[in-house]
Amino acid sequence: MNLTLGFPEFSPETGLRRRTGIESAVAGFEQWMTDPESPVRAVRRQPARSGEFEMVPEPVHASLREVLAQRGIERLYTHQAEAFRRVSSGANVVVVTPTASGKTLCYNLPVFNRLIEDPEARAMYLFPTKALAEDQLHEFQETVEAMGSGIRAFTYDGDTPQDARRAIRERANVVLTNPDMLHAGILPHHTRWAKVFENLRYFVIDELHYCRGVYGSHVANVLRRLKRICEFYGSSPQFICCSATIANPRELAESLTGLPFELVDCNGSPAGEKYFVFYNPPVVNRQLGIRRGYLNETRRIALEFIERNQQTLVFANNRLATEVLVTYLKDAAERSPLGAGAVRGYRGGYLPRERREIERKLRNAEIRAVVATNALELGVDIGTLDTVVMAGYPGSIASTWQRAGRAGRRQGTSLAVLVASSAPVDQYVIEHPDYFFERSPEHAHINPDNLEILINHLKCAAFELPVRDGERFGPHDTADLCRFLEEAGFLHQSADAWHWTSDTYPADAISLRAVTSDNFVVVDITGEPTVIADVDFPAALTALHEKAIYLHEARQYQVERFDYEARKAYVRSVDCDYFTDAIDYTQVKVLEEFDSAPVSGARAVHGDVRVNRQVVGFKKVKFYTMENVGAGSLSMPEQEVHTTACWLHFPEGFLSRFPDLTPTERQSGLTGLGNALRAVASLLVMCDPRDLGVAITEDISGGLKTWEPNLYLYDNYPGGIGQSAPLQKMHRRLLTGAAELLAACRCESGCPGCVGPIGEVGERGKEVAARILAELLAG
Repeated sequence: MNLTLGFPEFSPETGLRRRTGIESAVAGFEQWMTDPESPVRAVRRQPARSGEFEMVPEPVHASLREVLAQRGIERLYTHQAEAFRRVSSGANVVVVTPTASGKTLCYNLPVFNRLIEDPEARAMYLFPTKALAEDQLHEFQETVEAMGSGIRAFTYDGDTPQDARRAIRERANVVLTNPDMLHAGILPHHTRWAKVFENLRYFVIDELHYCRGVYGSHVANVLRRLKRICEFYGSSPQFICCSATIANPRELAESLTGLPFELVDCNGSPAGEKYFVFYNPPVVNRQLGIRRGYLNETRRIALEFIERNQQTLVFANNRLATEVLVTYLKDAAERSPLGAGAVRGYRGGYLPRERREIERKLRNAEIRAVVATNALELGVDIGTLDTVVMAGYPGSIASTWQRAGRAGRRQGTSLAVLVASSAPVDQYVIEHPDYFFERSPEHAHINPDNLEILINHLKCAAFELPVRDGERFGPHDTADLCRFLEEAGFLHQSADAWHWTSDTYPADAISLRAVTSDNFVVVDITGEPTVIADVDFPAALTALHEKAIYLHEARQYQVERFDYEARKAYVRSVDCDYFTDAIDYTQVKVLEEFDSAPVSGARAVHGDVRVNRQVVGFKKVKFYTMENVGAGSLSMPEQEVHTTACWLHFPEGFLSRFPDLTPTERQSGLTGLGNALRAVASLLVMCDPRDLGVAITEDISGGLKTWEPNLYLYDNYPGGIGQSAPLQKMHRRLLTGAAELLAACRCESGCPGCVGPIGEVGERGKEVAARILAELLAG
């Protein structure tokens, strides 16, 4: 959006440099779009809408009405009033309205009303992130103070000081926590929480749509454990759930809780005007399909907004991209009157003090820009935000709208820009804007009956309370499962119940998001040793290996020692112009086939596999130019995971249909095909592409070394999460979608937006992948 970007708005001829604000930016994008070669693929406007209101329901307590009136709320939005009526009638309710539609009041109003009438009542709020819990606590306490009430609310998470925890358990009317803390810090210690569980009347789940995939499957089992503990203490809480717009909110709520729900989806909230821009970085080499780097383009666009005095939130999809963008924007701000302090980073791994400071300064408009991961995606109400820039497609339509909704939350005009990366999913979405803007919302799926997840949470349940003979865990009879755990040395049957006998603490061994719950601590040894961050296990293997450049708040640290056993990485501050990117090697072995279907001489298979992954080296990548300036070898511990996969098996007879291809060209074609299939698969099952791994492993048949490869798409989680089976059943749609992706891509021989770059798939990679697809679809 400046001369280096070629944005016509700012050419001397147009004179549009004088225009300021979001309207000026939008005008520039729209003008730029008239160029046939423009990187602007779409500019869509959502007009402002007026609200629909109802009077505050009669049962609302007078003191609560007074506080609402003081805030200028004389009437409620229609969905808020409807939610209050249904909760008051005793129903479990799920509220589904767009971002910034006042969903918080849908649960706060009935909870406050009950607490005023019954000071001994308790409520528990479940939020997916600490940032959201802090934001909601701030709003809750403002209402309490305005009422002059004795209602007490506290957050209870990993940042809560030890000396405050007992007081919270004894005194809190409302506890705001997250699934991880409920799982590992509350349910296993339920005897300390007896007063809460005996009087628990409401259980609120905010951002319900976030509870999908492996995370949602774990949360469903945590809620199974919660319900049996509540039953033990004689309570039966009502559930109130709130979600952004998805296709199956009631189904999801019922799958998570095992209870019937009533749906409230009559959105009555007003909204300000919003513009949404799709931006695809320009092609710089058409033959290779290479585009300008999306992080550099994100930096340029964000800087234009920052310089226009627009408070801007930049979203990146991973820790490394976040820190690279923080570095870029801080460098630019330091050279301007703003100073480097005007830009901050925000992601998991920052210490609590840093996160709280950034949240406060963002809320008070003391900083101009924040670069964040999804840690700031959900629900944080920052009224002064003007623009959102997204570096890469977040992986789902719902998540993209959620991020875009962070701006303009006070009904003012706002702008969201999606900058596509070269990933195939990004390229598909950015080049097919109607797919995004006109598609119905996605379905959120969970698989709480995944055997590994189920067994692990049954262990936790038995630790918490003995499992009675005949007791069910969710829909499952527990007898066989308990016998299995007895053989494994965890349980013992006595007095008509199964008792925990192991000396382990089962909840500590289960992460709700990752393969393992182990975290690595990052220790800065530049001066006095200081802990500066913690990193989850999978990320640590690629980010904290020896010689890695670890980025934290735009500062570079070199890893001097990686202590795998002690789960610590020792780093020293350095000043360098590059960062590191890990290289890994993956091997997959079939354990059992569950289903198989013929595909024109090949086979589409679903089954169990074992995945062995090892980080074997790293690249040094220069800031800004992104050129490879060095490499190194590593010997990291190998990780082994049992999971499920969908794969294509190519017998020798199928591959013999391509006699003109060398073995290397066939391998390259399959590599490119795997990249395209993963992109399409992630859209079909509504998951992040990173939830699916891709690997090619040859199958040695009959003792002869004939090349009969398997092309795997495997669930990147132990035990699988239910993505492989539907992909095998949809294999025709999967193959057709991949063929369409290749046909639509304008590159000549392969690029990151379809099969992968030529350096990865070879000169004929795209051609071979297309030929294999045509052959598979011909049958």
